[in-house]
Amino acid sequence: MSVPYETAYEPPESPEPLSPEEHLERLLGRALNSFDLPDVTLRRLDQALAYDSSLHSAHHSAGLHRETYRHTWLLADGSALTLWELAHNTGPGSSPTYELYLDEEEAGVATARLPLPPDTPAGDLPVVLQLTAANEPAHTYVPDDSADHARRLLRRAENPAGADRPGEDMERLLRSAFAHQITQAFGRSGLSGEARLGFSLYEHAFLLFDGSEVSLWEVEHTATADGRHMCEVYVSEPAARAAMERRARTYPVSRSR
Repeated sequence: MSVPYETAYEPPESPEPLSPEEHLERLLGRALNSFDLPDVTLRRLDQALAYDSSLHSAHHSAGLHRETYRHTWLLADGSALTLWELAHNTGPGSSPTYELYLDEEEAGVATARLPLPPDTPAGDLPVVLQLTAANEPAHTYVPDDSADHARRLLRRAENPAGADRPGEDMERLLRSAFAHQITQAFGRSGLSGEARLGFSLYEHAFLLFDGSEVSLWEVEHTATADGRHMCEVYVSEPAARAAMERRARTYPVSRSR
């Protein structure tokens, strides 16, 4: 006789979505064998950007039940790390018991020790990692030597120091960049001589280890006294476009070298 499916636990609903770190803390807090997990695994999970879970398999019979869950985190280096959670009530007093394992094989060995019939798959669904709406990246990033790219971008900037130019705080922040995307920004700038002055505006978007995003705005142009190529970098798009307008007014005609 089939038994209506019930999960071994029903986590309380949270008023706010849990962060990847909070999901990990909750799993470790209830697992009897959390101390068996390697420190290197826990250190990798410290920088998780996203989290997803799914029911892998389950069995229910004669008041006993067992579920295996797959918990997966997206890490800062673009890889994924999965922990397998075994939840059951086959222990003394039928109280809920939770165990965590590094791979599916270890979880399977632990499952075989339980006083239950063989596994009944509940579906081996692909894991789709999703960031919460608040943390969803605005760009499509490519993991690369992004911290060095940021350093070189700031080094070639020729605009004078000021509130609109990235300072030392921004330089330190971008040392944790691990992916970036460069896109050319278009739109009306109000510059009648833009084409002749050779203005180009680029957004350099960086993804940091903590999941946050930072953009720098690069202006390339030839609106200089001798018509040479010049690079300026600003902390926002409005600041960059304002600089383009100032340059266009100061050097309304492009000079050829």
